[in-house]
Formats: sequence, C-alpha cells, structure tokens
Amino acid sequence: MLKLKQAIATVLRIALPYFRSKEAKFAIGMLAVIIGLRLFAVWLDVQYNTWQSDFYTALQKKDWVTFKYQLFVVFSWIAGLSILAAVYRLYLNQWLQIRWRNWLTQKYLGQWLSNGVHYRMRLEGNPADNPDQRIAEDTDRFVSGTLSTTVALLGQIVTLVTFTAILWTLSSETPLIIFDKTYSIPGYLVWVALVYSIIGTYFTHKIGKPLVRLNYDQQRYEADFRFGLVRNRENGEEIALLRGEPAERKLLQGRFGFVIGNFYEIMSRTKKLTFFTASFGQISVVVPFILIGPAYFFGGTELGRIVQVASAFGTVQGAFSFFVDYYSNLADWKSVVDRLDDFETAIGAAEHGLVEGPTLVPDGVPAGLAIDKLVVRLPDGREIVEVDDLVLKPRQSVLVTGPSGSGKTSLFRSLGGIWPFGSGEVHIPKGAELLILPQNAYMPLGSLRAALAYPREPDAISREEALDALGAVGLARLEGELDETANWGNRLSGGEQQRIAVARALLARPDWLLLDEATSALDEAAEEKVYRLIAERLPETTVVSIGHRSSLAKLHERFLTLAASEGGAHRLVEIEAPAPMPA
Repeated sequence: MLKLKQAIATVLRIALPYFRSKEAKFAIGMLAVIIGLRLFAVWLDVQYNTWQSDFYTALQKKDWVTFKYQLFVVFSWIAGLSILAAVYRLYLNQWLQIRWRNWLTQKYLGQWLSNGVHYRMRLEGNPADNPDQRIAEDTDRFVSGTLSTTVALLGQIVTLVTFTAILWTLSSETPLIIFDKTYSIPGYLVWVALVYSIIGTYFTHKIGKPLVRLNYDQQRYEADFRFGLVRNRENGEEIALLRGEPAERKLLQGRFGFVIGNFYEIMSRTKKLTFFTASFGQISVVVPFILIGPAYFFGGTELGRIVQVASAFGTVQGAFSFFVDYYSNLADWKSVVDRLDDFETAIGAAEHGLVEGPTLVPDGVPAGLAIDKLVVRLPDGREIVEVDDLVLKPRQSVLVTGPSGSGKTSLFRSLGGIWPFGSGEVHIPKGAELLILPQNAYMPLGSLRAALAYPREPDAISREEALDALGAVGLARLEGELDETANWGNRLSGGEQQRIAVARALLARPDWLLLDEATSALDEAAEEKVYRLIAERLPETTVVSIGHRSSLAKLHERFLTLAASEGGAHRLVEIEAPAPMPA
C-alpha cells in the first residue's frame, strides 16, 4: 500500500504542474471533454446491453418487425454515436497529448540546459542515465501512458458502478439453478465476478511484477547501445586512424548483448503473464453461461435476457479485472514514471547544489576579478588547487602555467562558475561578460554564421561582421559558405575550429576572456598572430591564458603558475616569467 501511495504521489508530482501552467484552461477543458466522451461511451454501452436483450428476444420469437426496428434503427444510432465518440476521443486525446508533451519537454530542456545543470549531472556520475532518451522518448510515453491509464481507469470505475447495478437487478430476475434446485441469491453474479477478478488480479500481479524492472532496464540498455553508436559516428576519424573498428565492434556487441539478454527475460516473463491472462479471459467467457444456462433451458428465461446477462457479467468482470488485462501496459508505464522520477531527482540535486562548489559572485570589486580562498577539488574529494587571495586587474594579459594534471582546466571551470567541487568565491564586476574558450572548440549544428554567433542567435551578427571576423582569423576562404548548414565539427580541422572560436570571441567582445589552451592546434607563428589580433581588436578585454609553450611569455604581461604544495595539491603563485613546462 505504501508503494502504491508513493507511485501515485510521483505521477501527480510529474503530471499536475502542466494543469497548473499557462495552458491550464486548455488542458483541463480538453481533459474534461475526453472524460465526458468516455462516460458517454459507457452510456452507449448500457444502451447496447439493453438492445441485445430486445434484439435476441425478437430473433428467438421470429418477430420480423421488431427485428428490423432493432437492427436498422436502434442499432444504427447506437453504432453511429459510438463511432463518433471513439473518433473524437482519440483525436482530442492526441491533441492534448502533443500539447502536454511539448510543455513537459520544454520544461525539462529548460531545467537541464540551465546554469550548467547538464554538466553538473555528468560530473556527479549522472545518476539519471541518458538524459536525451528521457527528454525525447520518456516524456512522450509518460504523457500517452498517463492519459490512457487515467481515462481508462475512470471509465472502468464508471462502467463498474453502472453495470454492477444492472447485473445485480438481472441476477435477481435470473435465478441460479443447480441440479434441478432453484436458488434466489441477491446479486450472485456480481459476487462471482468480484471473486473471480480478485483471484485473477492477485496472480497477475505476482507473475507480472518483475516486468516493471525489466522494462526499466530495457530502456536503459537500448539508450546505452544507441549512445555507443552515436559516439562511433562522432569519433569516426579517430577510430579509423587507430584501426579501432574491431574494438568498437566488440564494445557495441557487448552493449547490444545486454539489450538481447534483457529482452529474452521480458519475453519469458511476458509469456507466463500472457498464458495466465489469456486463460483467465477465455474462461471468463463461459463462466456466465455455466451459471445462467440452466435458467434458459429449464427456467423459461428468454434468449435475449441470457445474452444481456452474459454481456453485463463480462462487462462487470472486465471492469473488476482492469489490472489483469492492463498489467503489461501498466508495467511499462510504471518504468517510464520511475525513469522520469530519477531524472527530476538528478536535476533537483544539481540545481540545489547538493555538492558544494566555488561560488561565482557577479558583484565583485570594480578593480577586477577577485579570488577569495578558492579550493578546487576532484569529484572524489581530493584537493588539487588552492588560491588564497588574488586579484586580476582589467585589461591585463595573464598567463597561467603548471605541470600537466595540476588542475589548470579545473581552475578555469571554477572561475567560470561551472565546477561544483570545492569552495571559495570568485568575484567579478557586476554586469561583466566572461567567456571561456576551451581547447576543444565547440561547433554547434547549423550554419557557419550560427557557429560564429553562438550562443547568440545567428542574426545577432551581420553578414559583414561575420565575414570580417573570418578574414581576421585567416579563414577568408570560408566566406562563400557562411550560411551553409553543415556538420562543421567534421568539415574543419582542429586548428580551423580554434580559429572559429577566436572569431566568436572577437564578435562577442567579452570583458574577460579565458583561453584554456585555445590555440594549441596552431603553430607558434599563427598563435602569435591570434594573440596580437585579440589585443588589437579587444583592447578593453582582460585575457587570461593557460599554455605550455614558452613562446606565449612574450604575449602576456603577468605570470602565474601552479606550484606543488604539501598534500599533493597545487597553489597558484605569481612568478616573474614562466619556465618552459612539459606538455
């Protein structure tokens, strides 16, 4: 019972925000119409049940006039209205479904892609695996599953109440005859349907319960396999150069092996569940005839009444057995609910900073960027960088050096406010723009102009500005392809991508520009041209660089290095000039 309450609470926590959003009027109104159509279908079922009695009685009595009337008049309007109700219930359900899915997807995208949440989730071990699948697929399956389950369950409840009353009345009018003895038991057919359904529900749950976990794992294994395929596509050149195809094939086959193995378990469990539910359903067809058949042959009950009773019994028994018939769908839906619950929990943990980290304070000293008792740690808690007190003045050019693995990149991530492991504060002037260019330049999907303007919209820069920036960084040959959509991460070399990133910085004109070996793919001469271009085009920008080349010294005014200290950490200290550092 506790687990059921927790499951219901989880579904409500995920579902209710949509019905309280700006789309609440549409959502509630559309849901009300869908439920109304479902209840209308129950009323039509009642009319059909009554029609069966009249139609089959006319058939038994060979009453041609009543037969024609029931067939061509009564049945026609019942069937016509049933078709209309079914069509529009499906259409409106799909309309609500796509609007709800759109809202839920936008909500998750907004939470996942805000304030570095996606990055923090990955650093913290990504307890919610494959966020792409959860946003792209699980939202759709949650919405469709929630709508279908909720409306179906509500319909079954109303059906149960309505047809239980009908079956109770019919039971009193159709006596139970056993071995030539007649028994008048109020509502005996209702009690038989109830007991029969309770037995079926119990065994269905016992047999089918493992499907929830199996479906959960299946979605995870499928997503892991798909992620491996995508990584192979994105890193095709490196794999080909290393002749890594056999190794990659083995890894992918291993991941696909989990997909196959788990699916076999689903097959086995589904076979057992289907064997029981199919047997349960087939037996339920003959149970009412076993009970009321003698009343037809020996009690004088009309054929129409027998058919009506059997139909009502099947409807009541089906409503009681909702979980028997719907269990596989419920198990799959429950696994989706669990996955979205895990996803929301992981997002919440990243948003609320359950792992304390350095704080970026946008109200720092006007004189520059101030670092106050900054400690940078690795995810396992080990301390790697210490900065007691340091102020970087505006319009300086600063070079940060240190041994490989000393924490230079993690230090830059802390200065950018995205590294969640550590403590301390980084103060920057209020309203100041800070831009970090990593070693691996990011090329978004889209046009070359979109890559230059990123993360702004492509039309944030004019064609003239874009062409000027391309020419300045030595990529004038790409001017004719400015608005061409392509996978520029594959078309451009590493050095060209770094030039694009520099052009992006020239167009963005940040107050603080941090270069994390952002020119490492360029030769020394090209690198010097880039730095002099930045100094010329961005005279008001403070440039802080990470680099190993000794040639960078002449391009900077101030020098900091990460020197080893006790305990394995490195302390950021100021030096006169950098010594050549090993790569």
